[in-house]
Amino acid sequence: MKKNYLMAITAVFAFIVLAAANTPPDEHKAKNLKVLPKDISHEELDKVMDSFKAALGVKCNFCHAQKKDDPKHLDFASDENHHKEIARDMMRMTMRINKKYFKDHKSKEGEAVMAVSCITCHNGNKHPVAVAN
Repeated sequence: MKKNYLMAITAVFAFIVLAAANTPPDEHKAKNLKVLPKDISHEELDKVMDSFKAALGVKCNFCHAQKKDDPKHLDFASDENHHKEIARDMMRMTMRINKKYFKDHKSKEGEAVMAVSCITCHNGNKHPVAVAN
């Protein structure tokens, strides 16, 4: 009897440990994505946002609104800041340009892939600077 009880306890404990080990960790899921893929990983999303910050010379609060209940933090899902919709429009524009003009360009080893990105026009500025002819 004692042996069966011990085996049952061991089996339950093993089941709990295995179930916990096979449970995927809670992954941060971005909300309110309208242009970027909904299944983008947190790491990839950070890379995209970092490229925007570098290309425009801005910080996150340029496009993201503050939380209403905690102004020291940003509400990344909010559409309150109008720059966020402008950024979405710019992403759509660059995607259209790249699809139309650079879709057939295949890079060779060691060759840079030709494409338009934020840095192409912004060059580290919030607003693109016109170049004199």
